[in-house]
Amino acid sequence: TEKSLSLIAPDKRFISILNAIEKINKIIENNSTGTKSQTTQLIVGATPDTDYQILKVCENLYKNNSRLKRVYYSAYIPVNDDPRLPQISKPPFLKEHRLYQADWLIRYYGFHVEEIVSEGKPYLDEKIDPKLDWALKNIHLFPVEIQNSSFETLIRVPGIGPTSAKRILKERKNTLLTLDGLKNLGVVTKRAKHFITI
Repeated sequence: TEKSLSLIAPDKRFISILNAIEKINKIIENNSTGTKSQTTQLIVGATPDTDYQILKVCENLYKNNSRLKRVYYSAYIPVNDDPRLPQISKPPFLKEHRLYQADWLIRYYGFHVEEIVSEGKPYLDEKIDPKLDWALKNIHLFPVEIQNSSFETLIRVPGIGPTSAKRILKERKNTLLTLDGLKNLGVVTKRAKHFITI
């Protein structure tokens, strides 16, 4: 956030960073060397920003910049004991990992940030991954029937990703699927079996 940026880097402005990203976007559009995308990085855990705030920033970056391929998240690690640096007891590597998982859901699974975290519950659960957390909170949507569910429904099942969902759609045209058959298609059946019927 603007407030957190001013704590860490008082000489920088949030709007300047967004303008730089937009400028890079325009350079890429006019670039004849073949570069088609850009990335950016967020250091997480140095300031009290919530996972909700972080993911909202990223969701907006993805929405407003078609060239942004991905956001990288890095856990904050103090490089020395300078009192001007935020001091933390240990780097937030689990926070970094959960943010990557949530980001994946936004980019490839069609989730909106508010489905994963909210202003009322602004932090990702550290004990379980965001997709499983969402499924357990929306248990009324399950089980889903493997033989006739849409791609969009299948990819929301814990243990089923976009690749295995495409394989299911293709395979079920020709055969009646089984739990072992799903395993052969790349489904993590240990997770999926609690959320599906066949």
